Amino acid sequence: MVTWLDGYDSMLPTPSTSHVDFDRVYEPAEDSFLLLDTLSSTTEIAFLKERFTLGSGHAKPDASIPSPLIVEVGTGSGVVLAFITAHAQTLFGRTDIVSLGVDINQHACRASVHTVEKACRDIANNSRDASRPVDAGLLLTSVNGDLTSAIRPGSVDVLIFNPPYVPTSDVPTACAAIGSNEDMQSCLDADSDILSLSFAGGLNGMEVTNRLLEQLPSALNPDRGIAYILLCKQNKPEQVAQRIRLWGAEWTVDIVGQSGKQAGWEKLQILRICRGSQSSFDN
Repeated sequence: MVTWLDGYDSMLPTPSTSHVDFDRVYEPAEDSFLLLDTLSSTTEIAFLKERFTLGSGHAKPDASIPSPLIVEVGTGSGVVLAFITAHAQTLFGRTDIVSLGVDINQHACRASVHTVEKACRDIANNSRDASRPVDAGLLLTSVNGDLTSAIRPGSVDVLIFNPPYVPTSDVPTACAAIGSNEDMQSCLDADSDILSLSFAGGLNGMEVTNRLLEQLPSALNPDRGIAYILLCKQNKPEQVAQRIRLWGAEWTVDIVGQSGKQAGWEKLQILRICRGSQSSFDN
């Protein structure tokens, strides 16, 4: 599968996940591919280059701008993190980005590392032509952790979150507290329990997302941090936007991607949250 870029005479391949055990790891679906399409859209590429380089007209990043740290929370198969890391030059206008994955599922952590490393190798192999620069950034690792608890406050430049957004009667709370690897494994013995972590969102599908939103102001870089968060209609994105506005006038929320049915909870939206100019929710 490929993601086409408007305004480019090339296409960005979607990373392979053929090695992933989908009995234990969330399989890429419409929500995953919406994130890929959104992040590789002309408007978001321009936004990311402007924020993390010096504008789309500059060929090289300013050395005074630190390497961006890109964190995906809830990596699943790693397809989104791999896409971003492998296509760093195209998406950010620089190859010195550093990526990090976080997932509560150990199987997903291992799968993500494999997916990112394979995608970057594929990019390198396809870039041996001297006329094409190597595109990929650097993967640090994928951390077995709960949301942003394992991340240093104020360090994240771009946070991406495809949460468990399906409304359910409850969420798998037994595994919320990370203990030893043995404790986690015993907690997640059943494959169904493991997979439920990837979709069960509790009340309004928002219980896990609400926890992430509470952590977001401290997790993001205070000067340039942004977040892309995927929601469905039943998550009540307008209420999410209003909640974020209460953080202060400098915070903005924009709808930068959407797909799915026009009626019903399956309609998906991606919110970009950052400090910046007028939000599309205010129009």
